[in-house]
Amino acid sequence: MKNRKRNRLLGYDYSRDNLYFVTNCVKGMVCCLGEIISIAGPDREGTGRDLSVRDMSMRDNSLIVRNSYINKIDPSNSHKIMVLNEYGEIVRERLIWLALQYPYVVLHNYVVMPNHIHAILEIDSFKVEDNAVKIKSLSSLFGAFKTTSSKLIRQAGFLDFSWHRSFHDHIIRSE
Repeated sequence: MKNRKRNRLLGYDYSRDNLYFVTNCVKGMVCCLGEIISIAGPDREGTGRDLSVRDMSMRDNSLIVRNSYINKIDPSNSHKIMVLNEYGEIVRERLIWLALQYPYVVLHNYVVMPNHIHAILEIDSFKVEDNAVKIKSLSSLFGAFKTTSSKLIRQAGFLDFSWHRSFHDHIIRSE
C-alpha cells in the first residue's frame, strides 16, 4: 500500500484555540452543490474575493435572494455568483450547524462552490464556561460536518454522494 501524505502538521494540537482555513472537496470533484452564473450591472461591484454579501438559491427556475451572502467569483465586468441547489443548501446549513452544535466553534466565513467548500473556523475554548466540555479537534469537527451533510444529501436523493476522505487546512497564525 502506498504511503499517504500527512495532511496535518505533525505534533500540533488541532483542538487548541486558533483560526483554521479549511477546504473540503466532493469525491470525484463532482459539481453537485450548485452552479456559477454570470450577473451584470453597475450595482454589482467588488473585488471577486468578497465572500459575504447575500445568498441566492434556485427554486422552480426563479432566483430567491436571502440576506446572507452572494459568492462573487469573478472581478471582471461580468460578475459571477454561486447559486446553491438543494445539496448546496444542505452543506451551507451544516456549516452553520457546526457553530450552533459546538459552542466553542466560531464560523467566521465560508463559501460553498460547485464541488468544494472553504471555511474559516475558530476554536475558542473561552466561549465554554463548563470545564467538563471536551473540545473536539478540527478533524472531529469536520468529521461531524461531513457525516451529517452526507447523510442529509443522500436522504435528499443523491444516493452516491460523498466527500473526499480528508480535507486541507491551514493554521492561521497572524493577522
